[in-house]
Amino acid sequence: MQTLRNGDGREFVSHALGYWSRDGGIAPELWNDWKWQLKNRVTSLAQLESRDRGIDLSDEERSGVLLSGDKLALAVTPHFFNLIPREKNPDDPIRRQVIPRLEETWSSPYDMADPCGEDSHMPVPGLVHRYPDRVLFLVTDRCAAYCRYCTRSRVVSGVGEQELHTDFEEAFRYLEQHTEVRDVLLSGGDALIFSDDKLDKLLTRLRAIKHIEFLRIGTRVPIFLPQRITPELCAILAKHHPLWMSVHVNHPRELTIEVKEALERLANAGIPLGNQSVLLAGVNDDLETMKTLVHKLLMCRVRPYYIYQCDLINGSSHLRTSVAKGIEIIEGLRGHTTGYAVPQYVIDAPGGGGKVPINPGYVLYHDNEKIVIRNYEGKIFEYPETGGDQTVQFAPQREYHDEYLYS
Repeated sequence: MQTLRNGDGREFVSHALGYWSRDGGIAPELWNDWKWQLKNRVTSLAQLESRDRGIDLSDEERSGVLLSGDKLALAVTPHFFNLIPREKNPDDPIRRQVIPRLEETWSSPYDMADPCGEDSHMPVPGLVHRYPDRVLFLVTDRCAAYCRYCTRSRVVSGVGEQELHTDFEEAFRYLEQHTEVRDVLLSGGDALIFSDDKLDKLLTRLRAIKHIEFLRIGTRVPIFLPQRITPELCAILAKHHPLWMSVHVNHPRELTIEVKEALERLANAGIPLGNQSVLLAGVNDDLETMKTLVHKLLMCRVRPYYIYQCDLINGSSHLRTSVAKGIEIIEGLRGHTTGYAVPQYVIDAPGGGGKVPINPGYVLYHDNEKIVIRNYEGKIFEYPETGGDQTVQFAPQREYHDEYLYS
């Protein structure tokens, strides 16, 4: 067993067994069984504070656990729990993501139960049709572990204020009737906690709809539960190509040896992998952490795809950063590292407006004759408009002065 340490996450390390090696330990074959991992999740205050495997909670965390029962369940897989240092450190970036805190009970005037407006774009139970040619299919309300900033905390984990009642047959009929839908994203909850057989049947049923061109799965299972990514699962997924997968990693310490191997198994099965991070205060809201994360993702054959501004979900104000912080991070990545490592920063517009890209101000001025642009070093350049199209209407730009070119 490698020593558990609270490092910066630059190296790929293993925390296998970890706390579970105490008092006789757990056999490796059990540890590597994904069903054992799910069955033995940490789900209560007693488990968090147990003498042999517990961690030292702060008063804010203990209160958060006691008050979380009717909001969003506590559940952490043994694998992910082993990434949390045992000593009292409520600001540790791993525990901030999965251990409830008292701040979750605070209300902000900006908080919403459904910040992405999914319920208002749900033509049939469990199917969200917000964009013209694609749908979000909420196939379960359960995950391997629960993120404290979950945008669907109202319906996931079984203790929220709503219940998810997906009608699969009605959803299939809707998809068959709507030939404009070419892309189906499976989410929830997390579809990868399904059994191999159940997942195979679901994908087969979707593949039978001829106008659906490709499938996507949004998942945190490879990070929370890398044991689930078995050769058998990869073979099933490979049957249903083209199939893409978006994983969710927020901090470089999450990318352990086991997670790297799981992601490589998926990539070897021909599944293109992208990562969607959420910008979280005290977790990844600094340039060096984010740069380490995106570099490690590329080493795992995962393309950094999105950085989301944290949604205005109830009880998440302590995890939200300013938008300026997100722009600052993108500025620090663009041009300073390979383009493949630079994700798109987005805000999911409150109330169901969809994803809006947020970019630094690289365009300073634009008219029918020229565009004035700024590079990553802050240098100003002018590019002539030579296309000859004089009918384009340009959005108002910031005030421009010629001296910008020479400053």
